[in-house]
Amino acid sequence: MDDEKKKAEFYERLAKSGVSRRDFMKYCTFLTATMGLSAAHVTRVADVFAAPKQRPPVIWLHFAECTGCTEGVMRHTHPYLDELVLDILSIEYHETIMAAAGHQAEENLKNAVEKYKGKFICVCEGAISTKDNGVYGKIGGRTFLEVGKAVTSKAAGVIAIGNCASFGGVQAAAPNPGGYKGVGEALGIKTINVPGCPSNSVNFVGAVINYLLLGKMPALDNSGRPLFAYGKTVHDQCPRRAHFEMGEMATEFGSEEIEKGWCLYALGCRGPMTYNNCPVAKYNDGTSWPVQSGHPCIGCSEPQFWDAMSPFYMPK
Repeated sequence: MDDEKKKAEFYERLAKSGVSRRDFMKYCTFLTATMGLSAAHVTRVADVFAAPKQRPPVIWLHFAECTGCTEGVMRHTHPYLDELVLDILSIEYHETIMAAAGHQAEENLKNAVEKYKGKFICVCEGAISTKDNGVYGKIGGRTFLEVGKAVTSKAAGVIAIGNCASFGGVQAAAPNPGGYKGVGEALGIKTINVPGCPSNSVNFVGAVINYLLLGKMPALDNSGRPLFAYGKTVHDQCPRRAHFEMGEMATEFGSEEIEKGWCLYALGCRGPMTYNNCPVAKYNDGTSWPVQSGHPCIGCSEPQFWDAMSPFYMPK
C-alpha cells in the first residue's frame, strides 16, 4: 500500500473516531514542540502516525506496579489506543491488553523474544525486587529479575515507564524489605527513563516518535530522562512562578494575579527541585495538572521521591 493511500485511510479512521484532521495536526504541532523540534518537523511527525515507515515490535513487561502508566497510555487521546497499537507499534506482548493468559501468555512472550531478538523495544513498567535473589516478585514461577534479564538482554532498547520502573517508586520507599529498585539499577543496564506517577503519556509517545522519526532515542539527562521533557524544573515552567519571591508567597496581587493564583512553594510544592514538563504537557489531553488544580507538586518524576520529597502533608 502506498503512503498516500495509508494516509487517506488513517485520516478516515480518525474521522470515524471523532477526531478531525485539524485537531490531529494541532496535536502533532504540540508533540513536535514538546520534543523540542522545529515547526518544520510537524508534517513529518504526522506522517509517522499516518504512514509509518516501520512498526517496531514492542514487548511490554509488568513488574511491581499499579498499571497506572498503562492506563495513562490507554487514555492517550490522539492517537487513540487502537491507532497507537495498529499503526505505530507492533505490540507483541502486553499483559493488560492481550487476550492470552497463563501458560499461553508465557509462551507468547518466549516466542516474541526469540522472533524479534535484537530488534524489539522493551517497555518496562514497575520496580524489580532484588533482595534474596528477587523472590519477592514473581511471574509464572520466575522472579522479576529472571524475566527482566532474559528479555532486556535481547532487546534493541529499554524504556522504563513511570517512577517505579525508572527509580523504584513506592516499592523502593523505606524500609524497602523486598530490595526493590528501578529496572536499570536492578539489571545493571542503561534505560530510557520516562518517570512520573503516573508518567505522562505525551512524554512516552514523544520518546517513541523520536525513535521512529530520527532513528535514535532522545538525548538524556544524568538520570536517563529525555531532555525534551525533563530538561527544566516544574517551577521554571509554572504559570504561578511570577508570585514566587525568595521562597515566600507574594502578599500583594492585582485582580488578574488573584485569578491566576499564587506560588505554592510555601505550602510544600516540590516544583523547584522537580524536573518535568507538567505545566506544558499537562494531563488528560492537556486539560490540567496538579498545581493548576490547586495541589502542590510532590516531585513524582524524581529519584527516591517517596522518601526525599515526603511528607506530602504536614499534620497540624
